[in-house]
Amino acid sequence: MGAEGVLDNLKVIVIGAGMGGLTAGIALKQAGYQVEVYDRVRELRPAGAGISLWSNGVKVLNRLGLGQAIANIGGQMNRMAYYDMHGELLTGFSLQPLIDTVGQRPYPVARTDLQGMLLNAFGADDVRLNFRCVGVEQDENSVTAIFEDGSTATGDVLVAADGTHSFLRSYVLGETLERQYAGYVNWNGLVSISEDLAPADSWVLYVGEHKRASLMPVGSDQFYFFLDVPLPKGTVSSPDTYQEELFSFFKGWAAPVQTLIQRLDPTKTNRIEIHDVPPLQTLVKGRVALLGDAGHSTTPDLGQGGCQALEDALVLTTYLQTTNLSVEDALQRYEAARKDRVADIVTRARKRSDVTHGKDAAKTQEWYEELKTEDGSNIMGAISRTILAGPLG
Repeated sequence: MGAEGVLDNLKVIVIGAGMGGLTAGIALKQAGYQVEVYDRVRELRPAGAGISLWSNGVKVLNRLGLGQAIANIGGQMNRMAYYDMHGELLTGFSLQPLIDTVGQRPYPVARTDLQGMLLNAFGADDVRLNFRCVGVEQDENSVTAIFEDGSTATGDVLVAADGTHSFLRSYVLGETLERQYAGYVNWNGLVSISEDLAPADSWVLYVGEHKRASLMPVGSDQFYFFLDVPLPKGTVSSPDTYQEELFSFFKGWAAPVQTLIQRLDPTKTNRIEIHDVPPLQTLVKGRVALLGDAGHSTTPDLGQGGCQALEDALVLTTYLQTTNLSVEDALQRYEAARKDRVADIVTRARKRSDVTHGKDAAKTQEWYEELKTEDGSNIMGAISRTILAGPLG
């Protein structure tokens, strides 16, 4: 510690080199701390094809000096439209009022492009791969990560950014929480932008039968697509049958949905059973802080999972920089600032998921009817409130 008591010269161990871990690494490095990032994989391959990076996440990247970098790789999403399964327009509107309200446009982005940008900003050579964390020890002066090969890494702070299947979550909580199945399967990937799918600058969603088909523009002239189908947990599938299954699930749906299924590459399409984890009662234990999906694994129905990881990274760094009592005190302030925010996101995302995917068929039908009279103000109002509740407004 320096003469005035601020937490300087800290060494931070980050476990996990995903979106949250790398952003935390960048922010902490910029704060002047020594940062080491470890990941269990041999090669970094981001989970999922794309991400709807809303304005609160973009603002964090702006704060870290990455505004132009994300603008260069993000998609231009100027409009939003809902159609029914037969292709009848339910509602369509410009997103400009949302952008004007929150002060930043969103940038939907391919996950590989985003991870490449973050790796470049942090320094790819500074990420240590093939290090599986299997234990943590800490005392009043330090914290140590123990890896499967017997090696260790010791620092002042440990950031647990090891994802939805987090090993470190159990360490922080003192118990193991099982992920909860949200009741639907999501196929996602990338396809080339084409007008017979959707306008190049629009986020388009088809809804019906408690299912969804979505196309969202990301960089490099591509759409990020996803298709949602309520299914029992544990259904078996393989890329060989993806298209056949999807044609069956979306039989009779509008021509662009059929074209999408025909055009997707099954070998590059992800199939995910969507889960979440109930809101956690704590995010920290001593010198260890949960960050990103490790601390708040959510369904993707608000498009806020990645954005909340970025917010975590900024808030954690800010408290380490601005408090002068102890690391433990800074992490407690981080938890206080984040716990209710992320719990709200997890809870509302699950509620939205239930409505979208027919948990109560009457409520889902009511939503379909509401979309017919929606002018965009309710949808954009809900999104903007979520954005403006973030640490950067």
